[in-house]
Amino acid sequence: MMPILVVENLTYAYQGAAMHFDLAVEAGEWLAIVGPSGAGKSTLLDLIAGFITPVAGRILIDGRDLTDVAPGERPVSFLFQENNLFPHLTALQNVVLGLTSRMRPDASQKLAAGEALAMVGLGGFETRLPAQMSGGERQRVALARAMVRKRPILMLDEPFAALGPAMRLEMLELLSRLRLQTGMAILMVTHQPDDAAGYAEKLAFVDNGEIVLSGNTSTLLTPPVDSRIASYLGKA
Repeated sequence: MMPILVVENLTYAYQGAAMHFDLAVEAGEWLAIVGPSGAGKSTLLDLIAGFITPVAGRILIDGRDLTDVAPGERPVSFLFQENNLFPHLTALQNVVLGLTSRMRPDASQKLAAGEALAMVGLGGFETRLPAQMSGGERQRVALARAMVRKRPILMLDEPFAALGPAMRLEMLELLSRLRLQTGMAILMVTHQPDDAAGYAEKLAFVDNGEIVLSGNTSTLLTPPVDSRIASYLGKA
């Protein structure tokens, strides 16, 4: 069975240094991407999303070569650390933007946005403005906006880093339930090893612009761990 995502000999030049990535992700798989700051984790997600352009290699999603396809036409959704909500728009209006940029969405789009809010536990929040919600609730709205697009791949770049431990755990539990409901694959950059150990089956360790280790999360994080991971975790 072909993986939902294949990153093949992908090369990107950054400040005179070359980054090289090879990666395969199965449908429905949760992959945690960890590594030192500046190692290339966010760059990898940006390449897959199409926000930046590689100098060589291919990105295949569901068997299609999408290396040169515009970001909006790729079957992926992206959730950033900042929720990027429009402060003057209601929760429902912010979620609708995942479907259309028109000021007057149709009834089906409004219905889909309302269903997405309900999926993330915000039924009844449709008319609230971002300023009327907590940080966790705003991030749930951003997640609903990503979910409403119904893409097979969801990518998250340290999405819960600004949340406290209890709220971060709540968001991870929600994400886990949504994955089971939808069958989507998840690629999540995180600096929290516990996030990876508790939820992601697979782990990719990025260092110096390359995926230097990948495999089962529990295997890679169970002592004795590779010296590079040990150094990253401060356990060298």
